[in-house]
Amino acid sequence: MKAFRAFNILFLCAVVFITLYPFLNIIAQSFSSEGYINSGQVNLYPKGFNVETYKVILADGAFWRNYGNTVLYTVVATAISMVLTTSFAYAIAKKDLKGRGLFIGLAVFTMFFNGGLIPNYVLITSLGMRDTIWAIVLPNAISVFNLLIMKSFFENMPRELEEAASIDGLTQYGILFRIVLPLSKAIVATMVLFYAVANWNSWFSAFLYLDKPDLFPVTIYLRNMIAGVTTAGSAGGTAENVDQIAANIQSVTIVLTVLPILCIYPFVQKYFFSGVMLGSVKE
Repeated sequence: MKAFRAFNILFLCAVVFITLYPFLNIIAQSFSSEGYINSGQVNLYPKGFNVETYKVILADGAFWRNYGNTVLYTVVATAISMVLTTSFAYAIAKKDLKGRGLFIGLAVFTMFFNGGLIPNYVLITSLGMRDTIWAIVLPNAISVFNLLIMKSFFENMPRELEEAASIDGLTQYGILFRIVLPLSKAIVATMVLFYAVANWNSWFSAFLYLDKPDLFPVTIYLRNMIAGVTTAGSAGGTAENVDQIAANIQSVTIVLTVLPILCIYPFVQKYFFSGVMLGSVKE
């Protein structure tokens, strides 16, 4: 038994190290100098410690403005997505809903077929949503994959709970808000994380529908930095530090983009494996 436990500990430590190594390497490169990065000498800790790229990016007012845009887009888009996804999933989870098969079929159809890039662009433009927040938060408001996951979760909830609540006089909305959602913290937290991460990392919609730099999310800002390092000069960069920025710009951008999600995840992950339904119905 002791040998088995020792093997498990060593094996899990190896898995943890293999998992963490890419992140540690990225962080180390973001604080390393150009020569060490280009020669491949940076592994788990920085070499030729520098924060030049961080200084250039963090000193730029456009970065903070775009970062604020990303926070706003993520919060609004996630809230809209959760309201629509939860409502839709709860409705189609009812097997006695008229037209249930049609609604599910229409949702699944969109997973495999869509109008295409040009029709979508024409639609967003004709609706007057270009250069507005709505072009970012509305077109992809419902993920059918997330919708089907929530639908399956709601279908597996004991019907006795809702029947008892209905007998006690609760309306359908009351059952949803006072019975179903409190027992669905795990799936709701998971969906919030999925939507938040997707919206936080999204850049193509903004690249397609936004022309004003003041409306860009931070992903577009960082993309432009990676593409040409042209923002370094306007942010106070000099000819001497442009080469340094080019060497570790990718690592810095990854760190700055991933950091907020890493800070939020510990507060959400506790719901992933919680048995919220255990003991809800007693014989």
